[in-house]
Amino acid sequence: MEELITKNLEVEDNLKPSFHSEFDDYKTNFLSRPLALRLWSSFFVILPIFVQAPWVRLEPISALCFTFIILFVAFLLSRKESNKWFIVGSLLLGVSGSWLGGCLFWGWLSAYPILHIPVEAVVLPLAMVGIGTKWKIGSSFYISSLFGTAITDVTIFLTGIMDQWQEVINADSDSAPLILQQTSENLIQLKSLFIIILAALILWFISKEISNSAITNSKNGKAFLVSSYVIQTTLIVDGIFILLAIIQPTLSGLV
Repeated sequence: MEELITKNLEVEDNLKPSFHSEFDDYKTNFLSRPLALRLWSSFFVILPIFVQAPWVRLEPISALCFTFIILFVAFLLSRKESNKWFIVGSLLLGVSGSWLGGCLFWGWLSAYPILHIPVEAVVLPLAMVGIGTKWKIGSSFYISSLFGTAITDVTIFLTGIMDQWQEVINADSDSAPLILQQTSENLIQLKSLFIIILAALILWFISKEISNSAITNSKNGKAFLVSSYVIQTTLIVDGIFILLAIIQPTLSGLV
């Protein structure tokens, strides 16, 4: 009996280090798992819509200055030894690029939609260099966000909404709703619906191909997953705003 108890105690002692090691690995790697990457990537895509958009219209200078706070937090997290916080820091670095471009355009150049992508691409050269460094996750976030925005703008142009964009931005509060109502009617035409559906299918196909080619446990794989999740989230957000533009034009995001 004594020998049996001794053996059980030895087994328990051997299991404890293994259990704690597995638990520590789980805590360390949690933020690099696909689900966590999806949540963080989607969060940072949605954040500018509800925080930056209203902020930059009211106080463009303070919103622009907030870019440096995002950068500071990104580098602060990247200095931590834990890999999980470096991933968040890298994502924040990508967010800072999108935030900077968004502030510059929506703060001062929103009346010129043709400049949207060039201004949003203000840090694209740095992001392209970053793909080959340890910051590849943040770079992939920024590049994918820019790609999704570009497809959205092309869709807006092909559906003929680009002209209404300028009119709404320059219109007063009384005439803007009427222009938006006309925009809503244009969206439900057969040609516009075909273009929108085609663009959505292209984005979804690209995101799935990127996701399927990702190797989860590699750094390149995580960057691919982030790109896929960003494109998918952009597609979902665009779909919501299109529905709002049809159902309630004043909630389309232009005013």
